[in-house]
Amino acid sequence: MRKREQYKRLIMFLASVLIVAIQTGVFAYAWFEEYHVSAVIGRRYGYWGHWTLIALYALMVVLVSRLFSAFKVGYQRVLDVLLSQIFSVLLVNVVAYLQLALIGRWRFLQHIGPILCVTAVNLVAVVLWVLFMRVIYTKIYPPHEILLIYGDASPRSLMKKMEGRRDKYIISGMISLDKGIDYIRREIPRYQAVVIGDIPSHERNLILKFCFENNMRCYCQPKISDIMIMSAEKIHLFDTPLLLFRNRGLTVEQQVLKRVFDIVCASLMLLVFSPILLVIAILVKCYDGGPVLYRQSRLTQDGKVFQVLKFRSMSVDSEKSGARLAMKGDSRVTPVGRVLRNIHFDELPQLFNIIKGDMSLVGPRPERPEIAAQYRKELPEFDYRLKVKAGLTGYAQVYGKYNTTPYDKLKLDLTYIENYSFVLDLQLIATTIKILFQKENTEGVEQWQVTASTGQNNPRSRKRTS
Repeated sequence: MRKREQYKRLIMFLASVLIVAIQTGVFAYAWFEEYHVSAVIGRRYGYWGHWTLIALYALMVVLVSRLFSAFKVGYQRVLDVLLSQIFSVLLVNVVAYLQLALIGRWRFLQHIGPILCVTAVNLVAVVLWVLFMRVIYTKIYPPHEILLIYGDASPRSLMKKMEGRRDKYIISGMISLDKGIDYIRREIPRYQAVVIGDIPSHERNLILKFCFENNMRCYCQPKISDIMIMSAEKIHLFDTPLLLFRNRGLTVEQQVLKRVFDIVCASLMLLVFSPILLVIAILVKCYDGGPVLYRQSRLTQDGKVFQVLKFRSMSVDSEKSGARLAMKGDSRVTPVGRVLRNIHFDELPQLFNIIKGDMSLVGPRPERPEIAAQYRKELPEFDYRLKVKAGLTGYAQVYGKYNTTPYDKLKLDLTYIENYSFVLDLQLIATTIKILFQKENTEGVEQWQVTASTGQNNPRSRKRTS
């Protein structure tokens, strides 16, 4: 098993090359057999002209597929990869058709048949590729038998999450830190991998070094300080390595580029979604006669309070007993609101907040002041999220869920802030499209989860270890 691991990247690289070659080949056939020989172009291309056009198509396939994380067959669930590949094919062929339209001086608009055939064939190809590669990946790389090491914090949450991916992980054993480091070291070689839960840093470092010495695969829950270290800049001015922590959030240039991008995209989205906004407003109003929009105080950059706009998805008197998160199966959610929440369309009015400047397209989800105050009692670092503007979507929204604990949401948001780039924003926006088809991201807080929604002040639901 360990010997095969070293070939995993090579196998997945070759598999990615294969699907890119298939899609490009289908496009090349349509170009040579349908478009180039027809009278649409109006002139013949030279040798290099043909292959430059085809190479551009291949480049688009690679870039867009990477944007949607469409090559991660073994890493993501089958449905996630399928959706990524489907969206990639559709986007690439739309852009390719516009490119052809420009080449043919828009006469291609009357010759859409070939590109539709290319799209259909490529859709079939990527679906078969995903299913085939999934079978191959599972055969070559079965789930790892893992030893879970935990401390005073309950491992229940981590176990539940890892058991949801039994195609990759099987927790075959559990050891409490109370057993002692020596005992744990003797047990580790019996397993294929180790996952370290939320344990104190000193003991965690001893286990990490032991795994490193013995070439053992090791998974670890990062602490807040770990996320900061991972994004630090390496300094090599002399023979002692240094790490530079700028701790400044976004630079001025990044803020300007992000703001321009927000205004342009939000304006275009409002234009495109305006008919849908009108229909939703009518449905919300007709259901119970209450207000269409729901205004709520939220926190954004530097702790500034603003009024977020949402389509009302709950009954008018839903918070007469105070602020709390939606629970799983919450009776306060209206039938119309339940549909809106499942497809995230209740968030669309926040496009106005983005244009106004209260929010950004991508950033930490804005939290309510009263709930944030409860979190801060046991998680003072929760305000670290406020180094940037709140966002309509973000790292925690894409890689977390509605019911992800505040501690984990904070770590996800810090990962975004500390690793910000314009390309990362594009990736998160692209990945957000998939979330519309994933119900688990909209599920309410579980009854067993201890958060501010239950009136208790323990956002981590576990003892602090750092």
